Amino acid sequence: MGDNSNKNFNYSFKYIIIGDAAVGKSNLLIRYVYGEFNKDYQNTIGVEFGVKNINIKNKICRIQIWDTAGQETFKSITKGYYKNSVCAIIVYDITRRDSFNNINTWINDCKTICSKTVSMVLVGAKSDLEINRQVMKEEGEELAEKNGIPFYETSAKTGENVNEVFFKSAEEIVEKINKGFYDLDDENCGIKLGPSETKKNINKVEDLKNNQEIKKQKKCC
Repeated sequence: MGDNSNKNFNYSFKYIIIGDAAVGKSNLLIRYVYGEFNKDYQNTIGVEFGVKNINIKNKICRIQIWDTAGQETFKSITKGYYKNSVCAIIVYDITRRDSFNNINTWINDCKTICSKTVSMVLVGAKSDLEINRQVMKEEGEELAEKNGIPFYETSAKTGENVNEVFFKSAEEIVEKINKGFYDLDDENCGIKLGPSETKKNINKVEDLKNNQEIKKQKKCC
């Protein structure tokens, strides 16, 4: 997978998708970035990557998404991608009770490894397989509420709620940026400024320096 977006953006957000193996993480990424579904997609080996630009309140946000392998074998590798992430999409399969039972472990990993400012979203994947459901929607809602995070049931096959997961979480991040929630000089927060925003910040710093210099001159005189 690669980069299907241009380089003109205001903010770049690093996302990770985590959860047990074969819960539908890769198909969630493929549906969101490429609008496609591959029922025969193989388990991720290590980490895969996709990127998409979206417009939120006249800001171009470049969503960089790292899809991590869920197998225990790769955990030592994939945990390195938790760092510098602004948002973690934590996925279970509604047709597999075991994948839901392991969600608290994934949440705890995020809390331990990620930045303290990381956002988390709980996703119950494969909602189109209602006939095979083992985890009720209310259980997902309850777990999400307990951890104070948003919850969605999605289907990579039909596209249900896939865009909402990424758009709503990015929208919340932009709102937090506007409120000064993140230290944008700290690379661990998972946000990078695009060329236009960097230029604005440089201009702000220069204006601040100039104002301070003017104030000093007035005091001297």
